[in-house]
Amino acid sequence: MDYIYLITPFVAWLVAGITKFLVNSIKAKQLAFGLIGYGGLPSNHSAIVSSMVFLIGLKDGITHPAFGVAVTLAFIVLLDANSLRQQVGKHAKAINLLQTDSTSKPLRERMGHTRIEILAGVAVGGLVAFSLFTLLGGATS
Repeated sequence: MDYIYLITPFVAWLVAGITKFLVNSIKAKQLAFGLIGYGGLPSNHSAIVSSMVFLIGLKDGITHPAFGVAVTLAFIVLLDANSLRQQVGKHAKAINLLQTDSTSKPLRERMGHTRIEILAGVAVGGLVAFSLFTLLGGATS
């Protein structure tokens, strides 16, 4: 089994998560543990799926059927991150405005990603895939 396929999305998730934490902490001028979650730069979801697209393209080529599957999955995830999840966030904001019960916890409003956040996630995924492919030489483990 070639373990690079298991390692790459995990490393992409880790790099994107750490980057997002650092970006949020710099913006907040304090450690931003409360901002961990959905939304923000870079998109973790975009980094994870794009890392596999890039890795499959590098290792197996863009004519391999797995590349087509990876691109399809990435396309769905990227569309979801930009459109559907942003709409969920807008609904949460409207519900929070209507909520009169002060004992209820407000819904999380930051759900989706901007195009820049998604592109940053794709860049992280591509860099991680390329780095691991280069570092491990595309060797089978």
